[in-house]
Amino acid sequence: MQRNAATDAFLNGLAERLLAVTADTGAPAAAPLPCTETVIGLTRDLQDVLFPGIRRRLSGTPVRTAASCTTALAAIAGRLGQQIVLALQHVHHATLRLHYEPSRLQQEAAQLVQQFLQRLPQLHSLLMSDVQAAFEKDPAAKTRDEIVLCYPGIQAISVYRLAHELLVLGVPYLPRMMTEWAHRETGIDIHPGAEIGAAFFIDHGTGVVIGETCRIGEGVTLYQGVTLGAWSFPRDEDGQLIRGARRHPTLEDRVTVYSNATILGGTTVVGAGSQIGSSVSLNRSVPPNTIVTIERPSLKFREAA
Repeated sequence: MQRNAATDAFLNGLAERLLAVTADTGAPAAAPLPCTETVIGLTRDLQDVLFPGIRRRLSGTPVRTAASCTTALAAIAGRLGQQIVLALQHVHHATLRLHYEPSRLQQEAAQLVQQFLQRLPQLHSLLMSDVQAAFEKDPAAKTRDEIVLCYPGIQAISVYRLAHELLVLGVPYLPRMMTEWAHRETGIDIHPGAEIGAAFFIDHGTGVVIGETCRIGEGVTLYQGVTLGAWSFPRDEDGQLIRGARRHPTLEDRVTVYSNATILGGTTVVGAGSQIGSSVSLNRSVPPNTIVTIERPSLKFREAA
């Protein structure tokens, strides 16, 4: 649009109307939200620390020495602390409508960062169990490094495990920002509130959905298109959604769910060692060591015209 007096007048009027209609959405200048690009960068850098020498993003070299790892962690801690402060400020301002003391929030954020970083060695062990599960269950995998570098399932799981730890610590916004980025990158949607045990394997992965209140045991395998979702959304007497209630299924240890299966409901439990076949739709519990399939459709063959 060419700038002239008429277009300037139009744009000024439009700007005033937009400011008027968006006035009730909050006060960004007073309580800015965390930066999406920064949070994504932090997530990538945390993956580099957990899988050193594979992605080679930090300063162009793998994180192998104590000094280089310390430098990387210091940079992560500083940026992560800044984003947590922004998240805490916004929650206080937009949700709680409370006044906050910046120095107190900075201290709280520093404590959260330290608690989170202390979990990285345990997270590495947990993620290596996921990598090992993928290596043992996928004959196409040549090396474990290939799995870390190339497999969307491990990408989504690693981001989920980082985000879950932040969520458990009470950090707002950042966990969902991280897992939604992984969702866009991989096509795998894992809510950071889900509880997932060790040796978790997602094969192929496109279209997998794991809801907020899912509980998944150890050694579980999911194939593409699997949905672990809610059967219904409970509401209170005023018709408002009841948030935080259990509404997603439980998968016990060593369960396998094949492609495009759907398992729904907060009371649905799939017992240990069970297998749920492709395209099954399930909303009731299954005993341990049970195979659930749908009847094979009959195929008809005829000569092409």
